[in-house]
Amino acid sequence: MSLINATQFLPTFYLIGFPGLEAIQHWILIPFCLMYLVAILGNCFILFIIKTNTHLHTPMYYLLSLLALNDLGLSVSTLPTTVVTFWLGSQDICFGTCQFQMFCIHSFSFMESAVLLIMSFDRFVAICCPLQYSVIVTGHRVTWAGLAIILRGPVALLPIVLLLQAFPYCGQRILSHSFCLHQDVIRLACADTTFNNLYGLSLVVFTVVLDLVFIALSYALILHSVMGLPSREERLRAFQTCTSHLSAVLVFFVPMVGLSLVHRFGKHASPVVHLLMANIYLFVPPMLNPIIYSIKTKEIRRATVKLMVQLKWSSRHEG
Repeated sequence: MSLINATQFLPTFYLIGFPGLEAIQHWILIPFCLMYLVAILGNCFILFIIKTNTHLHTPMYYLLSLLALNDLGLSVSTLPTTVVTFWLGSQDICFGTCQFQMFCIHSFSFMESAVLLIMSFDRFVAICCPLQYSVIVTGHRVTWAGLAIILRGPVALLPIVLLLQAFPYCGQRILSHSFCLHQDVIRLACADTTFNNLYGLSLVVFTVVLDLVFIALSYALILHSVMGLPSREERLRAFQTCTSHLSAVLVFFVPMVGLSLVHRFGKHASPVVHLLMANIYLFVPPMLNPIIYSIKTKEIRRATVKLMVQLKWSSRHEG
């Protein structure tokens, strides 16, 4: 019977929106589209500002560019299936497409964690070792760090993503989201998935969790250094240089921790709760990061004002 119900070679999966809300799925798509619009335009704007202002061609803003590119990749990874599921009502997705999407989503998530870690190291050196900053943090080292960030997630993910092809899949093969995630697909396999489960858990612990530990350690050292400054104004000014990055860290890791807690302790909670937490984790950071850096970073604000003045002057001149 299990052989009859199992599809071993390239099965078709079925995505879902919000159960019980199928009648208003077209309206649910509107906030998703707004988040995609803000995320894509906002991160493109950050990249444009950094590219067109030569005084921003420094290691700190190279890392910010890498974060913006990663957020663009994460947004684009979930965009096609989310729009198709909510707008067109087309829920089926072939195995190869699902496999590629989950590879992209998880890769960009791991990259985001790594970028935030490298940015925390940049802030640590800038505050704790300001005189050695230009020697320690160089463009060459940032380039190598960026390459390591790009390769770490995909290389580590490749084995368990490819191994999914070896499993038979039973039942209706209905996924829990409007996009493919490894933990969602692997639960549908009617075979021993111990390796994938242990490998996936180890991957999360030795990448994302370890990144979070090192980020926390960096900020503990930063706080210790800042509190050692003689005046309140100096302490406030030093810590303000970290507010953008600290906000980005919270925006990324708080939903991730919340999603983990829901999966661990909220097994009997409504499926809508799980869906909402997963969507917040994937959609909110790419949307908020460009807003945070545009508001909190003085150089980005100045470059934005300069661009607006130039555009206003150009429109008046042409008129």
